[in-house]
Amino acid sequence: MRRRFCHPLTILAGLVAALSTSEAFVAQRWSSEVFVTKLYAKKAKRSSGTGGGGGGFGAPKKASTKSKVRSVSGFTGSGTKPLRVAANTYDKLRTAYGKDACRDIYARSPANDPELFWFVGKVAWCNKEEDLEGASIPTPEEAVISQRRLILEYSKRQLRPTNLGGPFSEGLDVWLAPADSEMDVVQNKISLQKVKGSLKDLSEGFAVADVGYGPEIYVGEEISKGGLRVVRDENGDPVKGVFEVNESL
Repeated sequence: MRRRFCHPLTILAGLVAALSTSEAFVAQRWSSEVFVTKLYAKKAKRSSGTGGGGGGFGAPKKASTKSKVRSVSGFTGSGTKPLRVAANTYDKLRTAYGKDACRDIYARSPANDPELFWFVGKVAWCNKEEDLEGASIPTPEEAVISQRRLILEYSKRQLRPTNLGGPFSEGLDVWLAPADSEMDVVQNKISLQKVKGSLKDLSEGFAVADVGYGPEIYVGEEISKGGLRVVRDENGDPVKGVFEVNESL
């Protein structure tokens, strides 16, 4: 039987075709691997973003600017979502951690009366590291600063607009007192502490999810006449002496 030999040009053409096919396969596989690598890189980047900006395993969590402030948009009445979330969070935190993680808060309008301080509610915070949403236990001041706009918007528009709203809303400030100290404050046994600082003073690991606000709510005659308010000087100290209240009356 006579053997058939391929022409050299035919063999060369076949080799070129095979080589081209192999290169095409390699190129396609490389392209797929690059795509998959990029895809996993994006997923890893998104995953690491929740753990402190890619600081590696065990890196402390960092709260974003948005997560540090209780957002408020326009008029904030008693039924709006930010206030509802703040109140629900307060109830949860107060139940979990008690009065040690709570403070009473008062608002003052120097334009209305520099010596009149209105009780406007309470703030609470998470005080156990293992329960935190952020990376640091909030301070009483941070609990107010992060929610200050919400507190003041509610106070001046919903709670006591006569004394805190309208032309008297400029320069409002917030003051702290120990938790559940309303009676001692009324009896001039306790001074109030002014909350100083701004959002830039919030710690890097602070998260607003770790604090809550329990708003004061007026009922009955309080709606027209106003609720608890006390007289203090510019430093938050009583201007009169201590007196006792006959609680049996």
